[in-house]
Amino acid sequence: MNNIYLVGFMGTGKTAAGKELAKIKEWQFVDLDELIELKEKRTIPDIFAKSGEPYFRRIEKLVLQEVAKEEKFVVACGGGIVINKDNIKVMKDTGIIICLFATPEVILKRASGYTHRPLLNVSDPKKQIELLMKLRAPYYAQADKTIDTSKLAVEQVVEKIIGVTKTPNSATNRGGPATHCGGHRVTSHRSQVKKQK
Repeated sequence: MNNIYLVGFMGTGKTAAGKELAKIKEWQFVDLDELIELKEKRTIPDIFAKSGEPYFRRIEKLVLQEVAKEEKFVVACGGGIVINKDNIKVMKDTGIIICLFATPEVILKRASGYTHRPLLNVSDPKKQIELLMKLRAPYYAQADKTIDTSKLAVEQVVEKIIGVTKTPNSATNRGGPATHCGGHRVTSHRSQVKKQK
């Protein structure tokens, strides 16, 4: 396992958990959206507004391919990165994909007040979250492991990530039942994680 890729909808805790995980493992942490902003010299909302989402997805793919060349990286990915099957292949070939899930209510609460979330700048953000999660569920289901962060603190999320990445063949559950990260059936692998005492 070269890298750990954290995917999932916005507001599921990818950046917060990723930073803490990298600190514990003494790996490098990177946020793909931040790298994109550095590369483009403009913000994500500005890219969406002036160049459109297709352009953003192309840049996202290129940045991911560059990061995937590295080793011992914890990578927080944008919520829509899983839509491109090439991105899924790159991540699986160079590491393990962990999908962080949260309920629409929790996501809305966590993301409220953040104007840098271009996809939520709509009249009914909760409905938008539910729609996008439903559309992306089949893509998130391709993740190697899924963790529900709805009721977990950052430290607990990190504990679970460490647990599922330590299990034998942790990146080889491709033949098993689909796990719907972003849908209604979610496997948090609680039984595989030792609770801290």
